[in-house]
Amino acid sequence: MALRGTLTVPGDKSITHRAIILGALADGESVISNYCHGQDCLHTAQAFRAMGVLIDIGPDRMRVSGKGLSSLREPDSLVDCGNSGTGIRLLAGVLAGQDFFSVLTGDESTRRRPMGRVVGPLREMGAQIAGRRGGELAPLAITGARLRGIAYRSPVASAQVKSSVLLAGLFAKGTTSVTEPALSRDHTERLFDYLGIPLTRHGLTVSLAGQRSFAARDIPVAGDLSAAAFFLVGASLAPDSDVTIIGVGVNPTRTGILEILRDMGARIDLVNPRVQAGEPVADLRVRSAPLRGITIGPDRIPQTIDEFPILCVAAACAQGETVISGASELRVKESDRIATMAAELRRMGAEVEERPDGMRIGGGRPLKGAVCQSHGDHRVAMSMTIAGLVASGETTVEDTACVATSFPEFDKKLRGLLTPSGQG
Repeated sequence: MALRGTLTVPGDKSITHRAIILGALADGESVISNYCHGQDCLHTAQAFRAMGVLIDIGPDRMRVSGKGLSSLREPDSLVDCGNSGTGIRLLAGVLAGQDFFSVLTGDESTRRRPMGRVVGPLREMGAQIAGRRGGELAPLAITGARLRGIAYRSPVASAQVKSSVLLAGLFAKGTTSVTEPALSRDHTERLFDYLGIPLTRHGLTVSLAGQRSFAARDIPVAGDLSAAAFFLVGASLAPDSDVTIIGVGVNPTRTGILEILRDMGARIDLVNPRVQAGEPVADLRVRSAPLRGITIGPDRIPQTIDEFPILCVAAACAQGETVISGASELRVKESDRIATMAAELRRMGAEVEERPDGMRIGGGRPLKGAVCQSHGDHRVAMSMTIAGLVASGETTVEDTACVATSFPEFDKKLRGLLTPSGQG
């Protein structure tokens, strides 16, 4: 069944989190348009409401009345970040620099995810943070403090770690710098630039001095490339497809999915490139094409970390073998995405060999419909839905409520492309 037509995808989840956070800390009012409606971002907005920030959430835009860097108030109860690893780690950086006590928690998945990677540097800066397993796991109880700048060398290329430390650096005395082993997503740095917060970059090191204040600006959010990826793969695999996705962020630290799909033989064109709130944006046109298996090494993983589940579907349907390595970080996402994708694709008849840091997928075996599990992971749920689209027979994906964390209208958008008019 072909996918044809034009659609938009939700605003980028990563950028929306950062826009809410920086809008709340700015002086003045900002309007965040095309924000991600997913539960993850709404939890971040609710966290700042609990700290006294007035946030008006409308259907198309969010209006944030910033309180400045030093006017947040102590929340009355636990701050629930839901399913969002981004939300809890970035909020930890903000709360480390406040003069009050707070407790960050989340759902069962979030409480399993590693927090020591942000707790360590925040403690070095002077924050007092307690948590399960010595601060390795949430809930995190944070006693904010007068922070001092540090030069932090991160053992992992993680935009969440980098952003948490840089956000804490806004409140710190002196200069805070983060050096990564490889370049991770730079949405935080781009938003800092856009809002006039001075940053310096030197190779893999980014630095900033503590700030007294910064002014609010309206922030239009780019469409989420991670959300677009499901349609890029679906339209590549479904015969006679031709889909255009409007206004998608094509930040170079995020476009690994485009480069890998093109290496696999996908026909993807970038149309009408432009810049929006410091982020490069374009319309993406994708047409059906035969895909081939490739090798995806550790150097490409940081730029494709969220797209791994749907890449596995592309690999299962490609001719030849795909080998993915250096992706052990995927073991600690919303689910163990290596294990879950291996298990679910095998249900559909794919040849998959799970490895400690990735997998080998022997492509070219037609997928067969099956009853699949989401494992409570929104990206697994959407990936298996796309797999079902190109499989023979009927596929049922169970427990899809998790899709609401990032893409509440996914099913509606997909069905829209399957209609005769193809308008999504």
